[in-house]
Amino acid sequence: MTQENKTILVGALERCNLPDLGITNLVIRVDTGAATSSLHVENVKEYKEKNETWIKFDIHPDVYDVEKVTRHKAKLLARRKVKSSTATLERRYVIETTFEIGDASWPIHITLTDRSEMTYMMLLGREAMQSKVIVDPSQEFIFSC
Repeated sequence: MTQENKTILVGALERCNLPDLGITNLVIRVDTGAATSSLHVENVKEYKEKNETWIKFDIHPDVYDVEKVTRHKAKLLARRKVKSSTATLERRYVIETTFEIGDASWPIHITLTDRSEMTYMMLLGREAMQSKVIVDPSQEFIFSC
């Protein structure tokens, strides 16, 4: 985090960047009720690279242009069982990526899932916010990218 040991105030909706994945100005839902963060991806494929498990996946980096798709890869950190918003237990891939909001950035763990039925492509959960973020649910878009 660029602001060492400093918490930042965020609203219920914010804009962020995921520079490792080539995503900028992404509107996210900040959700203190969710333990894990999640990102909408498609076409996930596992493969081996130097005896480590990696995954390839597609992302729609521009929410306003769903025809645009970019392919990314990341080292697989884990597979985790997560209860979805519909109370279904899902097995999800977990990766680490850099999260940027305002002047602050830090690495977060994020689960990859199909959020096509959800309004926002990304949900920021408690684990990614811990010791870094305070949420004011009455506010929106405190930060701009």
